[in-house]
Amino acid sequence: MPSRTHESGDARSARTDRPARPDSTGRLWVVAAPLGNPDDLSPRARSVLAAADVVLAEDTRSARRILSLAGARSDQVVMSCFDANEAGRATDAVGRIAAGQNVALLSEAGTPLVSDPGFRVVTAVIDAGLLVQPIPGPSAILAALVGSGQSPDRFTFLGFPPRKSGARRRLFETMRLHPFTLVLYESPLRTADTLEDLAAVFGTTRLACVARELTKTHEEFVRGTLGALCERYRVDRPLGEITLVVAGASPDVVDADHALSDGDLADRAAVLLAAGQSARDVTDELTMRSNRPRREIYAIVTSVTSGSREPPSQETD
Repeated sequence: MPSRTHESGDARSARTDRPARPDSTGRLWVVAAPLGNPDDLSPRARSVLAAADVVLAEDTRSARRILSLAGARSDQVVMSCFDANEAGRATDAVGRIAAGQNVALLSEAGTPLVSDPGFRVVTAVIDAGLLVQPIPGPSAILAALVGSGQSPDRFTFLGFPPRKSGARRRLFETMRLHPFTLVLYESPLRTADTLEDLAAVFGTTRLACVARELTKTHEEFVRGTLGALCERYRVDRPLGEITLVVAGASPDVVDADHALSDGDLADRAAVLLAAGQSARDVTDELTMRSNRPRREIYAIVTSVTSGSREPPSQETD
């Protein structure tokens, strides 16, 4: 039975995935796993993991430990599911669920699909008209957000940013005037560099938080301005799993951006050009931000590209 909004010809329909008899069919359980503290595995998660016919696991070794906590059978079928084999696992899951089996999808830590494998499995099951049931639980995004001291009312999750500085800065430029709190994951090896890029784009006074080793023995929240965080992690590289939370742009920042001088706009153009954007894209972006005539912005950008105004040094890819 179709289970999500889809188009058929010119008609659009929405159908439920709720079966006429709830126990008459197999299903896919999307199970949140502990971030680090085994006590965070919920009673419901324990129950469905113990009942699953098959477990699709991002990491089979960690899955075995979690299944042991859940009291699952020692001979329970556990199959790896990661980027390279997920398409095949999705097809297999659909066949099993259609035959009446229950399949559990399990990440190494946290909620599956969120910067983890599983999206192709879920969409394949949905497209086959079969049942998907989330089993909520631990999430590094929410744990970091509520402990960060930044507003949780509205937030945007950026996942893992690009590995290279130029690409990271281009992403952050699109978020510079975004009014909502930003949450992103990062490798401890790149955390210091990513903080430097955030400070370069958002300014050193923007508030942020580095959440580390959430729910584990060495859990830590380090809060401060981006400038202060850069200084700290430039000499004290972090260890463990990292989640970054950055304050959204304040109204004052947005207003100031719309009142930029020619020199400010030239500096901003130089940064964007050094990050790899074309002169046309930079002109369009700064025209929108400054609310000034496009021809004026074009002249400023041209002065930078022509070398009549020396752009500041900038790390690139």
